[in-house]
Amino acid sequence: MQNSITSELPSIVYAEASVHSIGGESVFTTSKDITSETVENFYSEKNKIQKAVKKLKENGFQVLTIGETSISIAAPPVIFEKVFHTNIVTKECEIQGVTGKTSTTILDSTNSKMLGLIDTKNSDLADVLEGVAINERAFLHSPSNSATLERLETPGSISPDPPKKDYYYLEPPHDLVQHLLAKRAQQSGITGKGIKVVMVDSGFYRHPFFTKRQYHLNPVILGPEASEPIHDETGHGTGEAVNVYSLAPEVDFTMVKMNKFVTMGAFETAVAQNPDIITCSWGFPTPPNGLSASQILFAAKIAAAVRKGITVIFASGNTPGESFPGIHPDVISVGGVFVANDGSMEATPFANGYKSKIYSERQVPDICGLCGLEPIGAYIMLPVEPGRKYDEQNAGKKHPQGDETSSLDGWAAFSGTSAAAPQIAGICALLKQANKRLTPFQIRDVLKKTARDVIKGHSKQNNFAHQGPDLATGFGLVDTSRAVDEAKHIAQ
Repeated sequence: MQNSITSELPSIVYAEASVHSIGGESVFTTSKDITSETVENFYSEKNKIQKAVKKLKENGFQVLTIGETSISIAAPPVIFEKVFHTNIVTKECEIQGVTGKTSTTILDSTNSKMLGLIDTKNSDLADVLEGVAINERAFLHSPSNSATLERLETPGSISPDPPKKDYYYLEPPHDLVQHLLAKRAQQSGITGKGIKVVMVDSGFYRHPFFTKRQYHLNPVILGPEASEPIHDETGHGTGEAVNVYSLAPEVDFTMVKMNKFVTMGAFETAVAQNPDIITCSWGFPTPPNGLSASQILFAAKIAAAVRKGITVIFASGNTPGESFPGIHPDVISVGGVFVANDGSMEATPFANGYKSKIYSERQVPDICGLCGLEPIGAYIMLPVEPGRKYDEQNAGKKHPQGDETSSLDGWAAFSGTSAAAPQIAGICALLKQANKRLTPFQIRDVLKKTARDVIKGHSKQNNFAHQGPDLATGFGLVDTSRAVDEAKHIAQ
C-alpha cells in the first residue's frame, strides 16, 4: 500500500487520542476483534479521560469531541512532533476505484510501525494515553470526480421534480417504494414516524424536492471542523437523504455534516443525538496487513454505538479493495442490486461483494438496496445543491457516460452503495416503528431472512450471484413489506 514518502504537511493534523483502557489492554495491540461483545474492555475511566483532556489542552491540542474510547484532537504538526517526540510524515498509498485518483496521502508517525499510530510511551502523556491515531480522509461511496468544481454562475429557479430523460432511471420516492416493496407497509401507517435516523455525510441543502413533499427537516448539525450548515459542498449528502425519506417519509431525520478528515468526531456527534439508526455512505481503503490505527479506533466507536442499541449502517463500497467500516462485523453492510425496467434483478459490478481478509468470518454485503450499473451508476435521479460537484460532474454528457442533466439544475443521476445504504436506513426505521424493541442484530437478521434471492450478475470483485446467500448480494434485495411483517411477529 505504501509507495513513497513526501514532505508537505497540512497546517493542522487531526487525530484520535486513545485513553488507557479499563481492561488494561491497548486497542492497538489486542488480538481480539473489537466488536459490541468486546468493546467494554476498551472503555476508559471517566476520571482518566478528564485528566487526558486537561493534559492535552495544556500541551496545545484542541479537543474536538470526547468519546468512551478516544478523544478527537487537532493541532499543528509541530505540536504532535514536540509532545510525542516523533516526526509526522506523508505517505502516498495506492487506492482503487476512486475516479481520477490512483493514490491518497496518508499521514504517519516515525516512532511506531503501525500505519498512522503515534507512540505515546516516551511522552508526558504516557500515564493517560496508550496511543494517538492520525485521522485519514474518508471517500464517498458513489461515483465522483476527484476534482473540485467551482460554481461559475448563480443557478436560476430549481424544480422540485426530476427532469425527464429518455434513458431508464428511477424517480424518488415512488420508484424506490415500488422496487423495494414498501407500498403496503407505508399504506398501513408504517412510515418511520417517531424513529430517529442520523446520516453522517457532506451536508444537506433544502432543495424544493423536500419542501414540496412536506418532509420534516431538522436543522443540520455540524460535526467537528465542519462549516456552512445551510450548504452541501458536494451535493452527495442531499441526494442520499432522499433515499431515507423515500422509504420512511415521516422519519425524524438529522444530517450531521462532516469534515472528511474528522469522520470519527462526526460519528461521535451522531451518537450523541441518541438516534435509533446511523447511516454512512463512505469509508476508507484498508492497508494490506490489517486495519490502520485510526480504523482500529473507529471500530471501537462503532462497536460502542451498537452496544448502546444503535443500528449502524455502512455502504459496502464500490471499489476493488476492502472498504472499512463496511466490513465491520457489527454494521449492516449494504451492497447493490440493479432492477431493470421489466423487474428483473441482478447483482451489479458497480457494488462490492467479497469475503473479508481482515475479519475472518465476515462476508459483505449482508443485504442489498438499489444500485446502478457501470460505468457511473446513473440510476436514481436525485436532488442536489445546484452548481455543486454532483450537479456538474456528469452534466451534459450522453448516458451512460453522463446523466444528461444541466450543470445548474439541482438534479443528478447517481447511485452506488452510497444510495443503497440510506435506503436500508429508511427500511430499518420502518422495522423499528413496527417493533421498537428490536436490537440492531435482530433488525439485520430480519432483513436477511426476508430478502429476495438474486441469482444473476456479479459484484465488483467478480463474485457471482447464485441461489441462496452469496458473496455478490449477501442474502439479496430487501423486501420491505415482508421485513415489516416479520418484525411485528418477533416477541416484544
